[in-house]
Parts: sequence; C-alpha cells; structure tokens
Amino acid sequence: MNVKANVIAQRLLNLYRQEHVIFGGWSAVNKVFIEEATPEVLEELQSMPTGKNLIKHIENLRTGKTSMNTIERELLPYGGMMSEGVATTTLTKSEWQELETGLNNFMPNQDGLKMIQDLQVVKKFGDEWIVGIRSALAERQDLLEKWALVSKTYRAYYLWRVANEILEQPLSERSRAQLQADMPEYETYLPMFGQAGEDLLVKLRTFLSAIKPFEEDGQEL
Repeated sequence: MNVKANVIAQRLLNLYRQEHVIFGGWSAVNKVFIEEATPEVLEELQSMPTGKNLIKHIENLRTGKTSMNTIERELLPYGGMMSEGVATTTLTKSEWQELETGLNNFMPNQDGLKMIQDLQVVKKFGDEWIVGIRSALAERQDLLEKWALVSKTYRAYYLWRVANEILEQPLSERSRAQLQADMPEYETYLPMFGQAGEDLLVKLRTFLSAIKPFEEDGQEL
C-alpha cells in the first residue's frame, strides 16, 4: 500500500461523501478531485467503498463529459439520497419568516445551533436538514451566506467531537492515516474554538507524529 496515496484517496472520498455539507458544493470539491487524483491515488480508490464511483466521476470531469459544477446522477454518493427530494422543496410564507428570523438571530455556538435545529422549517428535512435548507435557499444569496455559517458551525462541532474521540483511542496506523486525511478540515474548523481549538490541533499533530508511517514491506518511510 502506498501510504501517502492512500491518505489522499481517503481524503478525496471524504469530500465526495460530504459534499452536501461543504459550502460551494460540487464546484468546490471537483477542483480538488482534478488537482489531487494522481494515478497512485486512483489506484488506492479502486479498493475503497464507493471508490470506483468517484474514479468514474473524476474521469468524467477530466474528459469534459461532466461540468465542474455538477456530477452525473448515477454517480451521486449514497445513491443520491442526500440530494433527491429536497432541491424542489418550496417553503411557505410562514416558513420563510421563521427561517429568516432564525438566521438573523444565529450565533455560531451550541446554543445557536440548537435554536436553528429546533425550527419547524428545519425539522421538516429530518437528517438532511443541512442540504435541505441549502437547496431551498438556492435563489436567496443573502440568506445562503448566513446558512453557510450555520453549516460551518455544525461541521466544527462535529469535528471537535470526533477529534476528542480519536485522542481517547489507542494509537494505531489506521487512526493515524484517517486523521492525516482529515487534517485539512481540522485545521479549517477547529480555530473557530479559539485557544481551545488551537490546543486541540496541537494534540492532533502530536498524535500524528507519535506513529511512524510504514511502507507495505514494513520499512519506515
């Protein structure tokens, strides 16, 4: 196994699966796919769950079959379950008022997230509330920018929880590889927590350096 290529492949696969919570959507992640999918990375993707779909999508992007702001429907992650049924959703006047008021009052903290998640207009989308509201706001750029802050805050608290769970587990090459693949996200979101976030980043970097990566033959890199 090519450790470096495996780490990049896992990161690309994470972006593929999480596009629905990344501000900029396919336009943002497709650029990363084009730039980072080397032949070695594509080889690693072959053996990963849903990796072959991502490989096909990258091929479509590079040949021009798929434009840089979209993806073929049959290649959507989760069989399209994260995007189908929400793009055409319309909100009632009262729902618009509730949502706009909530976004205008939103503060990027746990209380602010709870307030947003308790809105009836948000609850109607169930587990797909992030992508559901984003789709409904497609033509409201003013509110879409505010929703991006909600999405970012939600992602930050999720990564905070996952980072602490990683640090509580025994050291392993698997956890190291996963952390290395996700490190750009941690470096993006954890600073939102101020000094506590910076301290957590230091712990994650220390965790990364605690295990030496190994080649397939067992030799240290």
